Amino acid sequence: MHTGAQQQRTQQRQYRSSGLGSRTIAGARPSSSVVATATLLAVNVVIYFLTVVQAKSLFDNGNAELEQLGVLATSPTLGGGEWWRIFTSGFLHFGPIHIAANMFSLWMIGRALEQVFGRTRFLALYFVSMLGASTAVLLFDVPNRATAGASGALFGLMGCYAVIVFKLRLNPTGLLITLAINAYITFSIPGISIWAHAGGLVTGAIVAVAVLYAPERNRVRWQSVGLAIIVVALVGLLIWRSTQIPSVQCQFAVLQGAQAYYCGR
Repeated sequence: MHTGAQQQRTQQRQYRSSGLGSRTIAGARPSSSVVATATLLAVNVVIYFLTVVQAKSLFDNGNAELEQLGVLATSPTLGGGEWWRIFTSGFLHFGPIHIAANMFSLWMIGRALEQVFGRTRFLALYFVSMLGASTAVLLFDVPNRATAGASGALFGLMGCYAVIVFKLRLNPTGLLITLAINAYITFSIPGISIWAHAGGLVTGAIVAVAVLYAPERNRVRWQSVGLAIIVVALVGLLIWRSTQIPSVQCQFAVLQGAQAYYCGR
């Protein structure tokens, strides 16, 4: 009996030391890597400076071709079939303060969540949250108001963080302060899309539930099924919304002496 128990403990130590028995609450192997977060940050910054070069302005880069082709707006996205805007808008920013604030938040929140979720699950969380934010904008926001920025996905990370705090019964003070500050910014500064933030927050929380509360047996399969259901539901809402938007043709045209991306029937 003693020998058998000793062998079992030895096997368990070998199992843990091999990395097979050590997992985070999301099912990922513990790692200090933040490659996904750093890559997302770098891509956002590079795209921002490309728009600065196109617009020939650090502060007024909204007229850049990349901005006009990539921001989220109802008519070109749903009426013109430019579905890529659902994701490209999450990598576009208006001015240095916008990009700096979002990239600071991404670096601060993203690193910790990537280490808990692992690279693949973290990227799934980020992009599904972005999809949820864009869906909320297209469903509820003012039609054709240009929306851009990583904040929808970042609010998804905050929604995920809230679920982690609840699951692990952590002290919620830091979370509440973060949410309060972001809520104040969202509702007090003109031009910020409330629906993008709300959609991202809710979607991120739902994704976190699907990932963190999946049964341990066949965990990856259950997590994949949960994420697939969320994505299918969001895409279904977008398809339904598109049936309500008239078809349009979009192209660059000179309006009032300046080149602009115009959509019309």
